[in-house]
Amino acid sequence: MKKYLVGADEVGRGCLFGPVIAAAVILGSYSNSELKDSKKLSEKKRIMLSNDIKKNATKICIGEASVKEIDSLNIKEASLLAMKRAILGLKVTNIEVIVDGIDIPKINYPCKAIIKADNKISEVMAASIIAKVHRDNLMVALSKHYPDFSLEKNKGYPTKEHLNILKSQGPTEYHRNSFKPVLDAR
Repeated sequence: MKKYLVGADEVGRGCLFGPVIAAAVILGSYSNSELKDSKKLSEKKRIMLSNDIKKNATKICIGEASVKEIDSLNIKEASLLAMKRAILGLKVTNIEVIVDGIDIPKINYPCKAIIKADNKISEVMAASIIAKVHRDNLMVALSKHYPDFSLEKNKGYPTKEHLNILKSQGPTEYHRNSFKPVLDAR
């Protein structure tokens, strides 16, 4: 039986606001020389590539770990949980998984962590792009409910503006209480 290569990556570890998001991608026969780590692409290019990957990849799944899970587990464990959910959500068993970083999620499939895999392995690059665009879209949607926090611009990261607003208004239900800047703003 043919094994599929799954790339998995997460985004949002350093954010103060919102869930951590992971994507798992099986590219299959799809390839694109423009794939890169999502951090090295413009927003416009990420969106274009995300749409192309969604249309042409063999299988894609998004996994998420909530703010409550981040606060109760810690950000590393929550990131691994989001990756596990994305990988298992593919509902494909004949897989080998490569994740970006140094830790692997608790799954019963062959899995290897590679530092900077999002710069080296097309499937992980694709997962990076899918996860980033998904999370950015979520932050834009949440910015309508929390307009004072400029989430459409800072995407929940601890920018100077976000930190100043956090200090003046206090945290929302979507802020990560286990993160020091949020704790300090209580």
